[in-house]
Amino acid sequence: MFSLQGKNAFVTGAAGGIGRAVAQRFIAAGARVVITDIVDARATAEEIGAGFIRMDVGSSAEVAAGLSQAAESLGKLDIVVNNAGVGDVGNTIEETPEELLERITRINQWGVFYGLKHSPAVMNDSGSIINTSSLAAQVKMAGSGAYSATKAAVISLTRMAALELGSRGIRVNAVCPAYVDTALGSGDEGRTLCEQFTALGRVAKTADVAGVFHFLAADESSYLTGQALVVDGGWTCGPTPQVLETVLGKDRVS
Repeated sequence: MFSLQGKNAFVTGAAGGIGRAVAQRFIAAGARVVITDIVDARATAEEIGAGFIRMDVGSSAEVAAGLSQAAESLGKLDIVVNNAGVGDVGNTIEETPEELLERITRINQWGVFYGLKHSPAVMNDSGSIINTSSLAAQVKMAGSGAYSATKAAVISLTRMAALELGSRGIRVNAVCPAYVDTALGSGDEGRTLCEQFTALGRVAKTADVAGVFHFLAADESSYLTGQALVVDGGWTCGPTPQVLETVLGKDRVS
């Protein structure tokens, strides 16, 4: 079960972090994979057994060219993962510079839009598109207005594309991770927040998230489309005992 044997996959933002873990997981399951990143990730691609295309997801022309190049190399694509993103946070809406807003939106939102725009032309019917959103699309923290907005937009785009591509059997879903132990995972701050706010009491590892992408890429999820799967360790369940103890005091928590 969950074999990807014979499938061709394209994963953006895969020089490291979630993207790399997803690409490795796909390859282990039998897929042939091309990864992309804005930085030179040829060494990473060689290490994990993937092809590599240097690409800026914020450029419609580069996304179209990259997808076409991958399809020429592998054959028509079965799986496309629009994962590339940036996590710039810390500014209130009032304080956010316009150039930062433009950068976050161009990469996180337009990058997914361009992936959805250009990938169907090089995909087989009954394929799977998976977009990386974030818990921030649903749970807000002050200082992440621009970032949260782009990730909410990813969910909206996911649902629209699911409607538009359903007639071809192409499924479109999103994955919404909480903090993950990567370069974008906010380090000690993210780890501490997860220890306090998640039911599982820990930050996610890339392997915790990559398995969800694998499920969405596999035929076993063939009737699942237009969904945003939250992978948050139970953050959205509600206040944890640790949080209640901090707010109310140990004696008030039974």
